[in-house]
Amino acid sequence: MASTFSYTRLFAFAEAVFLGMGCSAADARQATETLLSADLRGVDSHGVARLSGYLRLWEAQRVNATPAIGVVHETPSTAVVDGDAGLGLVVGPHAMRLAIEKAQQVGTGWVAVRNSNHYGIAGYHAMLGLPHDMIGISLTNASPLVAPTHSLERLLGTNPISVAIPAGEQPPFVLDMATTTAAQGKMEILERKGLPAPAGWIQDRDGNSSSNPTETRNGGALIPLGGETGSHKGYGLGATVDILSAVLSGANYGPWVPPFVAFLQPPANPVGQGIGHFFGAMRVDAFRPAAEFKAHMDNWIQTFRQAKAVPDKQVLIPGDPERLMTEQRLLHGIPLLQKVVDDLQQVGAKFGLTL
Repeated sequence: MASTFSYTRLFAFAEAVFLGMGCSAADARQATETLLSADLRGVDSHGVARLSGYLRLWEAQRVNATPAIGVVHETPSTAVVDGDAGLGLVVGPHAMRLAIEKAQQVGTGWVAVRNSNHYGIAGYHAMLGLPHDMIGISLTNASPLVAPTHSLERLLGTNPISVAIPAGEQPPFVLDMATTTAAQGKMEILERKGLPAPAGWIQDRDGNSSSNPTETRNGGALIPLGGETGSHKGYGLGATVDILSAVLSGANYGPWVPPFVAFLQPPANPVGQGIGHFFGAMRVDAFRPAAEFKAHMDNWIQTFRQAKAVPDKQVLIPGDPERLMTEQRLLHGIPLLQKVVDDLQQVGAKFGLTL
């Protein structure tokens, strides 16, 4: 059973919660915009359903509501940003905009981030480059719930990758994917709905395939992209994200990444600071004229979209489902499962708010 709420109603509620946590007006608005972009795009696992998680991290003094985000090292095209334990929903856009500024000056910009927290959906940050005729890249590591191929230990996060590429007349190409067969948030949705996990999504503590979406609580692990027969490919992608996001920036990597849930303490022997992100911005006209590139992107998109498909199916372009979902939800509202509504009501009660 789900209830539907308008985007503006959810925005006002979430923004009030972030203000209640002590965020500045600008940061509260940015955090809300980043968070709700997930709900609009149909990534329900990373939207307002996670608001209570951010609140609990703040209550546990693991999130700084008033961070002094700063650059600790830079060159004309690169930088390392320290997020001062701020909300990743705020730190991420700050760092991506710095990458865009550098790209405007020298053609490309690359920013690694340390000392941050969960930053929402990867796609939001990558898409910030689109209005500037830039290709945006967004990566982040995450708490270890994923077993590398042949491993019984959880050493990687779901470590998403997003690439946003502008087009001309056609909508942009927006890839936004976890490097696991399914993200942990998808498991949480299955749990709320009382549904089993499909084969190839998760393994138990002994490395056997499982359909229990709560298996990670029992020592199990998520499986890298590619499932039981091709997980080495997802493992390689997730490892690359971990290295660029954290080893390069000075954040925690591998099993040392702090957990999102507040009831679990971060590892006692950290190898870095907080969670890490990595952002890239590439000015299209640093490679070829932007109009020329976008015309060819239109041709690329149309060619793939018009590909002959199997019966009752259609070839989609990365970003199509999310774009259509955004249009639908802005018009008809955002559905929330009753468990999420109840959770948000409890959050609101702490600040005298009613959803």
